[in-house]
Amino acid sequence: MSLAQHIPLWPKRVVLWLCVLASGVAVPASLDAITLNELEDNSPLTAKKFAGYFGRFSYEFSNPIQPPTTFLSRERGDCDDYAVLADFVLKKHGLDTRLIHIRLAGRVAHAVCYVTENKAYLDYNNRAVFFTLARSGSDLRDIAAKVAHSLDSNWTSASEFSYSYDTRRKTMITTIAQIGAGPDNAAKPSAFNVN
Repeated sequence: MSLAQHIPLWPKRVVLWLCVLASGVAVPASLDAITLNELEDNSPLTAKKFAGYFGRFSYEFSNPIQPPTTFLSRERGDCDDYAVLADFVLKKHGLDTRLIHIRLAGRVAHAVCYVTENKAYLDYNNRAVFFTLARSGSDLRDIAAKVAHSLDSNWTSASEFSYSYDTRRKTMITTIAQIGAGPDNAAKPSAFNVN
């Protein structure tokens, strides 16, 4: 059999990759790299299905947040890259999502994307495990406590934020501080709230 007879059997991505390679343009890190268009056009896309695309991604701290095409083609990034992309894509599929930033005592901060319909959040740390969604109440304090517990840490503050790929700006919407345990020491919104 000639090579021409095998081409129809190859996946479209391989043929496309070979064309791009031949043209000298930069190629994705993996032939199976998911694209932003595929995520946006993949209907219906659930939070669990979204998470399933990231099992082989590697952790690599990136500052600032990577553009979605860069994160997807490189298949490596951090919790901000993942949470922001989940928020961006899942909102386009009609899901109610919230970006949550948790500051941890003695550790770097962590970001997750809370999905109201699932009563759970997407966490980049869970990308390669069976349970890609972590169940949690919708209250900012509940999410912060659950994230901190999963990292065997304590949280100091938690914020809900928004992010725009166009402006590359993160905007804090609400922030609470952990000021002690028990109902008498309930956290109050900080002075840094943005309406």
